[in-house]
Amino acid sequence: MQSFELQTPGRAAFVDVTAQVQAAARASGVPEGVVVVSVPHTTAGVTINENADPSVRADLLMALGRLVPATLPFTHAEGNADAHVKASLMGGSVQVPLIGGRLKLGTWQGVYFCEFDGPRRRRVDVVVLPA
Repeated sequence: MQSFELQTPGRAAFVDVTAQVQAAARASGVPEGVVVVSVPHTTAGVTINENADPSVRADLLMALGRLVPATLPFTHAEGNADAHVKASLMGGSVQVPLIGGRLKLGTWQGVYFCEFDGPRRRRVDVVVLPA
């Protein structure tokens, strides 16, 4: 397993971690398999989505904010219940095929760390399962 840390820029953000995931996969020395990207945080997630147009990330954040506004009458006392819900909606892990030592993503795809309770120092874990 490889891990890396990142500093998120705000309360909610999608941070492109594709290059770091690729580097971790390459460091594993495994040429073919499945890369599992996981985040060990209850108020953050990970997703694969478009990385060509930054407005897609802004649209995702806007839509999640409307689906799960922080102003709902949550009972969780820490004040970040909306972040827990958004993280559950996004999910805590994704899988990417590894072919020839490279992530097999679509032309426009990238791997994104999804922050919902920042800014914070966060960790991303990368496990490569050989074919």
